[in-house]
Amino acid sequence: MSEIKNSFEVFADGSANMPKEMLDGITLLPCEYTVDGNPVIYEGDIDRFDGHAYYEGLKNGKKVSTSLLNGQTFLTHFTPVLKEGRDIVYVAMSSGISGTYNAAVSAASELMEQFPERFIHIVDSHGCGFGNALLAVKAAELSKDGVDVREAARILDEAVPHACQYFTVDDLNFLKRTGRVSGATAMIGTVLNIKPILYGDSTGHIVSCMKVRGRKKAIEALAEKYREKKMDGPGQRICISHGDCLEDAETLAGLIRGITPGISITICQHEPFSGSHVGPGMLGLFFWGVER
Repeated sequence: MSEIKNSFEVFADGSANMPKEMLDGITLLPCEYTVDGNPVIYEGDIDRFDGHAYYEGLKNGKKVSTSLLNGQTFLTHFTPVLKEGRDIVYVAMSSGISGTYNAAVSAASELMEQFPERFIHIVDSHGCGFGNALLAVKAAELSKDGVDVREAARILDEAVPHACQYFTVDDLNFLKRTGRVSGATAMIGTVLNIKPILYGDSTGHIVSCMKVRGRKKAIEALAEKYREKKMDGPGQRICISHGDCLEDAETLAGLIRGITPGISITICQHEPFSGSHVGPGMLGLFFWGVER
């Protein structure tokens, strides 16, 4: 008897930060943002993304604004799949930082009325970037293993709290612009060289779990979060994204390998969609953990 393959279709979007090596069995939806008022369609190809130019632009005052994926995007991409008799899982960025999740849920409800024999599940990742990617890869693996879409939906929702994602930023003013920290906090933090360690909490909102003084200690704190929270085993996957600070990313990777020798680590630029909110110097660590 032949092995069952690809029991449902898996979607993520450009905010998932996924290099080509991670995309097997996953379709990315495009994201849109503007740079100084000029629209950019980002298809999610992080391997082709010029992170240096993008983050240099932010440093030099370029204004980037992002918009959520609207309902029409989901209708356009999901409908042909449903017509083929396929079910769908879409891993969305956190409902706590974007309206994309709610737009996807609304579109899914509309489509399931049109295709009552089909099933669409929207995963609220409670994160972004590689936090989405960890869940999307898991979804693709479940599909390849022939797991029923409803059972996969349950497994993925239960996995969300274990998709750990911790990050730090170099310039608090980018978080101030998007309302993540107050102007006073940004000013004091800049003067005192305070570096927050941030993560997506159980409601999907970005919060600080600790503060340290100086970049070196912030990098070390990220590694210690991995030591504290990591899950050992063959399913572990370590991802590091950075806002054009490769040297810091490699330093962090070295610390991680000191904790778990021989572990495979994916390192790449942080995608532009959420990158505008965290700014140049963002350094993020993503892995499977016992809890966030």
